[in-house]
Amino acid sequence: MGDSEPPVLVPQPAGPTGTGSARPEAAVQADEAAERTDALPPGLAAPELKEIASRLVSSADASTLDWRSQYAAIEDLGDGNGYTAGIVGFCSGTNDMLQLVEAYTEKHPDNPLAPYLPALRTVDGTDSHEGLDPGFTAAWREAAEDRAFRTAQDETRDRLYFEPAVRLAKLDGLGTLGQFIYYDAMVLHGPGIEANGFYGIRDAAMASADTAAEGGDETAYLGTFLDEGRSAIRARTVQRDTTRIDTAQRVFLRDGNLELSTPLRWQVYGETFRIP
Repeated sequence: MGDSEPPVLVPQPAGPTGTGSARPEAAVQADEAAERTDALPPGLAAPELKEIASRLVSSADASTLDWRSQYAAIEDLGDGNGYTAGIVGFCSGTNDMLQLVEAYTEKHPDNPLAPYLPALRTVDGTDSHEGLDPGFTAAWREAAEDRAFRTAQDETRDRLYFEPAVRLAKLDGLGTLGQFIYYDAMVLHGPGIEANGFYGIRDAAMASADTAAEGGDETAYLGTFLDEGRSAIRARTVQRDTTRIDTAQRVFLRDGNLELSTPLRWQVYGETFRIP
């Protein structure tokens, strides 16, 4: 169906070399500047704006604003990442699902997913279901009924994606919209340093435009970042729809809504969404 094809879930394609290995230099720099950036206005981390961010991501990942309905979602999209599940598309092949289940099991050893930890470690970095079928999907849905597992998904999302993205965006001098653009790209592309990973996309954007912190124009830099992100999406062999940029983030940017103020109206896969 071409560019109008809506995925049910969007995987986080970082791979074990993304979420599970040495951290990119930019992430280390952002952590070192944490005291300074955390002292800035909360921006996207403000509760009401974080809720908006979650709805925006969910509209693109699952065609719904009800992001909490995705805790139990799980399927194999046939994209080489194994099972994709949960609120930001944790994948059995990209290390973040393993980190999530390990963290959950450490606090709650007697859970439906704990028996699958050996298999998750074995298939990490592959699309294999070995040791997971036939019961893993049912176990995931059962675990999602547990508030502690939903909390574990929230915490893993924040640790791997939300907090690093917002912190780095602040370091780059970006307002709330820029913080969201970074977060969405971190979720979609994964925190990898390769050309199609978040840090690779940021490097390419910074090679063409200065960030606001470097004295550049914020709108111009964000436009360049979106261009690079769009190119990374189009270079894929599956899930090549770019409407989350073309008819959502680009619209906010064109409107000059750098603080992501409501009301918001955007389209994904031809469907219109609104936040009053």
